[in-house]
Amino acid sequence: MITEAQFQNELQLIIRNGIREDIGSGDHSSLACIPKEVTGKAKLLVKEDGIIAGVEFAKMIFNFVDSNLEIETFIQDGSSVNYSDIVFHVSGSSQSILKAERLVLNSMQRMSAIATKTKMYVDLLEGTSTKVLDTRKTTPGFRAAEKWAVKIGGGENHRFALYDMIMLKDNHNDFAGGIAKAIQKTKDYLSENQLDLKIIVEARNLNEVEEILNSGGVYRILLDNFNYEMTKEAVKLIGNKCLTESSGNINEKTIRHYAECGVDYISSGALTHSVYNMDLSLKAF
Repeated sequence: MITEAQFQNELQLIIRNGIREDIGSGDHSSLACIPKEVTGKAKLLVKEDGIIAGVEFAKMIFNFVDSNLEIETFIQDGSSVNYSDIVFHVSGSSQSILKAERLVLNSMQRMSAIATKTKMYVDLLEGTSTKVLDTRKTTPGFRAAEKWAVKIGGGENHRFALYDMIMLKDNHNDFAGGIAKAIQKTKDYLSENQLDLKIIVEARNLNEVEEILNSGGVYRILLDNFNYEMTKEAVKLIGNKCLTESSGNINEKTIRHYAECGVDYISSGALTHSVYNMDLSLKAF
């Protein structure tokens, strides 16, 4: 996985690009009617029940725009919120608050939706040992924040990108001439380049599970679009030789059943690609 320093750098890139995209040559709406010296105060208002996420990210955004802005926090990341709750107050330059407003709201609305969905999945698995994972199916340019939201919701992060873990999916295996060849070529590549990366390999059926096990050296086997019975058989076949992960069209109706098959992880792209932003607003008062 990526280091904390790399992760923080990704967050700063999101902020810098978000402000660049939104402000451009200047917030002319504010510049036109609000004098530079005017100060004000605004509150982050919740307009929908769920799990709040992005509070700490909002602080980073406000600090980037104006380090003199002050934030008074009432509700922390990962907390359940209800309609009309107030998450924080921000005070200082009115122009600065308005410059940061849209990026703060866009980020927190998206992150809160992801955290809410993740928490729902995590709660559905209560009593099992299965953990919920995200995927790379994230919004371009916003991945670090979305993966942070998954963790706030109680899930765990899969690999961050293509560079921090090896994942041999069906296309890799087919292009390489088969699973065994793909795995061996990967081992040789890692050795030649002195890279210490974990290897995950996707299996489409039980025969491929056996082929992966025979090759050895694999950290986790991804059971892609297996039904319940196939998943149970695969888990039994794999035993403690490596970790197991279920994926493919898993939703709130099926996730518990897959967990009860005994897999270590369940990954879901829906955590980040199929959520509706939580309704939040930043209101002056």
